[in-house]
Amino acid sequence: MTTAPDLSSFIKAYDVRGLVGSQLTDEVVEALGAGFVDEIAAAGHEIVVGHDMRDSSPGFAAAFARGAQARGASVALLGLCSTDETYFASGHDGVAAAMFTASHNPATYNGIKFCRAGAQGISLATGLSGIRDRAQAYLADGPIPVVDAPGTLSHRDVLPGYAAYLRELVDLSSVRPLRVVVDAGNGMGGLTVPAVLGTAAGLPALPLEIIPLYFELDGTFPNHEANPLEPANLVDLQKAVLEHGADLGLAFDGDADRCFVVDELGQPVTPSAVAAIVALREIRRVRAAGETGDIRVIHNLITSRVVPETITAAGAIPVRTHVGHSLIKDVMRDSGAIFGGEHSAHYYFRDFWGADNGMLAAMHLIAQFGQYDGPMSELAAEFTPYAASGEINSTVDDVPAAYTRIVEALQGRGEFDELDGLTVTGGAPDGFWWFNVRPSNTEPLLRLNAEAATAETMAAIRDEVLGLIRA
Repeated sequence: MTTAPDLSSFIKAYDVRGLVGSQLTDEVVEALGAGFVDEIAAAGHEIVVGHDMRDSSPGFAAAFARGAQARGASVALLGLCSTDETYFASGHDGVAAAMFTASHNPATYNGIKFCRAGAQGISLATGLSGIRDRAQAYLADGPIPVVDAPGTLSHRDVLPGYAAYLRELVDLSSVRPLRVVVDAGNGMGGLTVPAVLGTAAGLPALPLEIIPLYFELDGTFPNHEANPLEPANLVDLQKAVLEHGADLGLAFDGDADRCFVVDELGQPVTPSAVAAIVALREIRRVRAAGETGDIRVIHNLITSRVVPETITAAGAIPVRTHVGHSLIKDVMRDSGAIFGGEHSAHYYFRDFWGADNGMLAAMHLIAQFGQYDGPMSELAAEFTPYAASGEINSTVDDVPAAYTRIVEALQGRGEFDELDGLTVTGGAPDGFWWFNVRPSNTEPLLRLNAEAATAETMAAIRDEVLGLIRA
């Protein structure tokens, strides 16, 4: 009998993410399916299970279903789908969901994202630790006990309903004709983009010419990793935008829940600019629909200052949060916020059950740009008034010591805030700067983000803090 792996070694704060074969096996996944049903009391109810294009995903989805059925839940298999399709199924049908994906990680990995009914996120603090512990016990104690009334198995295709729902939320039928290059990175965007922005789901044609790049579903990622956050993975998209004279380019990650944008010059548009544009659209939309009272929009603490400034100028209330998608989903629900944006290109919508949806953010951007007279670079510049460093990671042997050096060096030069790591804000109103340093939860790293009114000020504060971190 083989020794069961320690599930805590690859069940992270917000999801499961492990190596196929050594950490994630059919036996482990079946136990997680059983633990999921037990933890959320899903016996006698239906759950949905989707998966991405990785070679291991269909088998894992089937194994998970076996464990879930054994504990009394009926399972609807969604087959190939994006993560936000599973959120759609969960929200629209009021059922819990599991999605097999390792997002942007290499082909040797797979994972699971869980949610309760209504696309409500599950983290270690809100149920994932219980799922882990129940699964660990099943692995230790032997076969999963089968309840008296095991669940049934069915199959469901949610792509047509998902595409139609997004089209209802954002009307693109009247935008000016646009040429858009889309890099799906051999991920699930290759399935969802033709359905939502094209006619593959039977919807009317939009005034968009979509130029596909790597739409073939291939979990080995033969062209580049499906992680647009890394600049190297945007190079092909940037070249294609220039070669085709496109108006803009979109890049999706492996499970297509995040979307990155490049302008007509091939230059990246910051996720903060996208967040500000979408926030402005959503605030105006709900006001026009007659919504009164306070309107809240979430941004995490390392988005650009332009995001809360845009929210405030539009008459809404910015809500500043920690970094982390399960946490933000909780804040979306608890605060009643209409929208939330992160620096990592996760975008959350009240109209999408508080869950993140990169496709919906892209549609909002296209809708705004489609009514704009100038090029994408000019629109983006309006929402990129400040200079930012981007996230810079440093390997540090003694993280607390580095943290102490920063605090001592900056004492008296700015306002200190410890909401998530350390944020220091200084400078006069016209010459402001801020930086945030956050320790990694899993590695000996410090993550630095800095922004300032000018490039010179940003570079100075960035270099000073990096010197303190790496001393």
